[in-house]
Amino acid sequence: MSEHSTPSKQVLVVGGGYAGALAANRLRMRPDVDITLINPRPTFIDRVRLHQYVAGTGGVEVDFGTLLAEQVRLVVDRAARIDTATRTVELASGSTVDYDYLVYAVGSTGGAAAVPGAAEFAYSPAEFEEAHRLRAGLDELPLDSPVTVVGGGLTGIEAAAELAERGRRVTLICGTEPAPTFSTCARRSIVEWLSRHGVDVLEHATVAEVEPDAVVLADGVRRPSAVTIWATGFGVPDLARASGLRTDALGRLLTDETLTSLDDERIVAAGDAAAPSGHPLRMSSYAAGPLGAQAVDTVLSRLAGTTPAPLSVAFSGACVSLGRRRGIRQLAGKDDVAMNVYIGGRAGAAIKELTCKLGVAKIRREARKPGSLVWPKGGTRPEAPAAPARGVPSS
Repeated sequence: MSEHSTPSKQVLVVGGGYAGALAANRLRMRPDVDITLINPRPTFIDRVRLHQYVAGTGGVEVDFGTLLAEQVRLVVDRAARIDTATRTVELASGSTVDYDYLVYAVGSTGGAAAVPGAAEFAYSPAEFEEAHRLRAGLDELPLDSPVTVVGGGLTGIEAAAELAERGRRVTLICGTEPAPTFSTCARRSIVEWLSRHGVDVLEHATVAEVEPDAVVLADGVRRPSAVTIWATGFGVPDLARASGLRTDALGRLLTDETLTSLDDERIVAAGDAAAPSGHPLRMSSYAAGPLGAQAVDTVLSRLAGTTPAPLSVAFSGACVSLGRRRGIRQLAGKDDVAMNVYIGGRAGAAIKELTCKLGVAKIRREARKPGSLVWPKGGTRPEAPAAPARGVPSS
């Protein structure tokens, strides 16, 4: 290398999910960037299919070699702490990795269960390791053993539907009504499908305790449950908080509208663990792609000495699968508020399957053609607050 050559910039991506893997590939838009991706697993997990994996109807592991461009260096390890003073990331193995810029894309986890017994006796379908344990546990049970799914969101509905279609005896317990963000007509269709397939749907019910072989409701009723699946929400890894960076109450990294950390302009967030202006987008593979691309565009703008563009993502709706042959595509406005229109049946299932395939396909396309991802823009965002002084995290 010539003595006058400009040294490469080291960009580190922490997290190899939908946002992080896409970001790593997109960073190749600039040739003088050395890209390292840190991920705790050696394979990519296609999380939108975890309910299929649990039921034994689909796989979720994808070889990173088929997803990442050759220029992306994969480090299989867990990031334990970000040291902003030295611009290094400490790994669980004890080694460190330097960076000039860091894309924070650690994703989400299963939500913390505050109900007594839930952490000990219930399974979360939100992460691969727990899903693997759940699948193994189900394989040991007769089909007529009672299975309880706690949580009426899309994760809980998909898990209940997948298991019911496989002949399992399932109860779905919902704190409110199933799919509360969907329109009334779509919710009615979901409940009808579940009922036809033998799912006992308990609406406006609360679980007070989970036992090894039962769940106890708030009204004192004890319902037998050979396996209990906890699907009441999501959390995020505590890396940002452990590193002294400001977060929201859930632990998502607080950023401005360019996804830049409020504490350090060298750290840019993407995916489920980002909280721009304290108003995060809905956790989803749909939002992960644009957020990963936006984070990269912000980094590349800073490297070029230009002003990064503010975040702009428009939603169009959401999908939920009802087993392998039926589904619901709920249409929504750009602000992600459901319209009173949905597509159901086999057409809904086809749209859901296409949506699942696109999550991985977008990553592969960025590997072939960095910068290729485009997404609908113009969704309403809250007015961004004035940016505070950077570099001094609050207590």
